[in-house]
Amino acid sequence: MDYHFNFNFVWRYADKLYWGLLLSLEIAFVSILIGMVIGLGLALAYTGGGRLVRTAIAAYVEFIRNVPLLLLVYLVFYGIPSAGGFAYDAQTSFVATLALYSGAYLVEVFRAGLDAIPKGLIDAGKSIGLTPWQRFLYVRMPMMFRIVLPSLSNVYVSLFKDTSLAYVIAVPELTYGANWIKTNTFRVIEVWLVVWPMYLVTCYVLLHGLRLLERRFSLVRR
Repeated sequence: MDYHFNFNFVWRYADKLYWGLLLSLEIAFVSILIGMVIGLGLALAYTGGGRLVRTAIAAYVEFIRNVPLLLLVYLVFYGIPSAGGFAYDAQTSFVATLALYSGAYLVEVFRAGLDAIPKGLIDAGKSIGLTPWQRFLYVRMPMMFRIVLPSLSNVYVSLFKDTSLAYVIAVPELTYGANWIKTNTFRVIEVWLVVWPMYLVTCYVLLHGLRLLERRFSLVRR
């Protein structure tokens, strides 16, 4: 049987794809900001804490990194409210899940960045009389972020793609919008032919912008 393409139904509901894409970007942006706070805080605690602190942080990282993200989405959205006797909306739940997920990866990214700072720079800060807080703020932090920028770029792009899992708890992001159109119009092929370039182009634009940022703050000028 011949299949006749008809994109009219997809264009009719294109607003669901447009607003879904914007929501996906917003979720990824907010999640990585919170994840950076989690990752940096735990990385500092790991490098300066005792054995018990390092063991607890390592357990968190290993748990998150070895559990499928979809399972974490269900656990945070269904499991925690059921056990705790409280509730939150689907979008808040998914942002919290992605933040915890990205935080586990960023712990290792930031820890590696802190370890990669040349000891001579720290000693130079001490020699000119900088306090520990000033050395952290003016020496360690700027140098660390320059070192880890490529890894941060990869995590952000990966998180944007991971927002597609939010449709399983009815967050109206891009994949949810595509599924809604598919279900209500039965134009399965057409809707995915529209959506996959949206993901592809958006990821490329994000990656290109982040690469420009990397070159701007790179330690080695190209």
